[in-house]
Parts: sequence; structure tokens; C-alpha cells
Amino acid sequence: MLRLCCGMWFLAFISVISSAQDFTLLLNSLPSYRPRRQVSGTIRIWGHRNQPHDFTEGLVKRWEESFRKYQPEVTFETQLRGNASAIGGLYTMAADVAFMSREIWPIETDGFEQGLGYKPFSVEVATGSLANPNQDFALVIFVHRDNPLSRMTLAQLDAIFGADHRRGLKSISVWGDLGLRGEWEDKPVDLYGFAIDSDFSQFFEQAVLNGSRKWNCKLREFTDTKNPDGSGLDAGRQILDALAKDRYGIAISGLAYGNASVKPIAIGSDKGGPYYLATPGTLIDRKYPLARTPYLFVRRAPGQPIDPKIDEFLHFVLSREGQEAVIRDGGYLPLNGDAVRRQREKLQ
Repeated sequence: MLRLCCGMWFLAFISVISSAQDFTLLLNSLPSYRPRRQVSGTIRIWGHRNQPHDFTEGLVKRWEESFRKYQPEVTFETQLRGNASAIGGLYTMAADVAFMSREIWPIETDGFEQGLGYKPFSVEVATGSLANPNQDFALVIFVHRDNPLSRMTLAQLDAIFGADHRRGLKSISVWGDLGLRGEWEDKPVDLYGFAIDSDFSQFFEQAVLNGSRKWNCKLREFTDTKNPDGSGLDAGRQILDALAKDRYGIAISGLAYGNASVKPIAIGSDKGGPYYLATPGTLIDRKYPLARTPYLFVRRAPGQPIDPKIDEFLHFVLSREGQEAVIRDGGYLPLNGDAVRRQREKLQ
């Protein structure tokens, strides 16, 4: 599979999804939505979208239309203007629900807290995508196909890509520092990744660099650009195209951009393992360390209940019917039973 051309990666992983995850079995493990009360009113949703096409509106509409079968007196006003507007919509009272495809940033939490005096309340509502460029996908670490390494720990990645090394290892600058010998031993590790101000890099800072914002100055950064014909050229593809030409490189990218000259490696939280590759199963089961998570955020003052109509909507999303909408939409992966249970407990 590692040597499939780019166009076949997506088809290959769709096959993995159908064989590795029995979505019917997963859905049967989830609680059905049973209204605890009939509610009415308007729910205003702000949040994530992709320009110039909106790849998330379909999922939100599925949730809304399915929910109204049980709660016909509820209407929706949906304005998906982007992640950056979502939390602001909550603390300015312009929105009731913020749908975000990524983790909330500290500056967004600060803005909400300064405005309302408490932190925003969130629930996970899906699992980030495996290899869909239009939905926030799991980050994957790649090396050149000739590289004998097949796995790394988070601490090793921190020692390669970071500057603070908060996970305790000293700086890794040559492949010999990772145990490679022979021709590899003294070769410098070349770094490729997303621009450090991107949301992908900000996620990497939290998941790998332990919150540090200091990167190895050798990192070669890439941003989305355009081809001469005006079509888009994603940063993730540029990153792996560059790695394909560098036998001694290592890169942060996504599975959708793989090519025949690079390979993904397994990641472990600790030296003793276990180590995981990014697959539908390891993402849904929360085993792969660099998986992304979409959230719904709402206002919930300490000690106070959630607005009843919003509470009902959140319970719906965290139900068999709500997760079936995720599967049918096809962008994100669903939550598993344990994740749904944990999120529903937060609503109590």
C-alpha cells in the first residue's frame, strides 16, 4: 500500500475502513435518541467551513433535519463562517452553538472567559478524518521509503521538531541519534512541515511539543499555494513532494498526500509502546496519538443547566442517530461507544 500512487491512496483507505470497522456494529453499541422533553425555539449554529466550498454544511444539515423529526418545534439558523468566528459568536450572544473542526486555541478560551466569566463548555461530536483533506485529518509522520525506521515515540518527535524538548530527550539532529548505523549514522535529519502558524502546527505543539511554541529552526515550512493554472496546491502535498527528493528527511503531513517515495511510521506515546499507524480503527479507538477531534461548544455557566433545546440537540448528536449522520456524510469518522458515553456524562 505504501507504494500506491497518490490517486489510489484514498481508495485503498476506503477499503480499509470497510474491512476494519463494522459501522453497523458500532452504531448498535450506541444509545438511540429518546427525547426527554419536547422543546421549541431557534438554535443558532456558527462554525467551521472550508473555502471556497463548504464541506461541513452537509453534516450539520443532516443533524438538523434528523433532529427535527423528533423535535419539530425547533428551527435552526446556521451560519458557517469558519472556525475563527465560532467562539466569538458564543460570547457575543450571536450564536448558541459553535461547531469547530479543531481544538480550541488558548486565545479563544481567553476571549470567551473575559466576556462571560467562565470557560466554554464542549463535547466531542465525531472523530477527525483519516485522509480527507477537506476535514481536519490526523497528522502523520513520514520518512523516505529507504529509511529503515518504522516507528518513533512522541518524545523522539519532540526532540526532532521542537526546541524546548519538554518530553525530556536531548536534541536529535542526526539519524544516528535514533539508533541508525552505517551510512545513516552521521546524516543530518532534514525537517518538513506545515507553517508554524497553521492550525495543524498548533495542534502538533499541544500533542507532541507539550505546549511549547518553539520549533527547531531547521524546519522547512509549507503553506497552501496555487499551480500556474490557478488550481490549489495543498501544503501537505508540497511537503511530501519535497520529502520524496530527500532520503534523509522527515515530515509532518497527511495520508491523503502520500506518494511512492515516502512511508508513514507508527507512533508510540512511550518507549515501551504500543505503537500505532493511523487507521480508521486506531483513530476511532483513540489509540493513535495524532488524531483530530471536532467539537460543539456552548455556553454553560458553572452550576447551571444547559438551555433545554440545546441540551436535547447535544444528546441527539451523541446518539446512534447522530453518529449515523456522521457516517453517512462521509467526511469525519464516528465516535465509539466509550467516547459517546464519556461525552454524555459531561451533560449531566
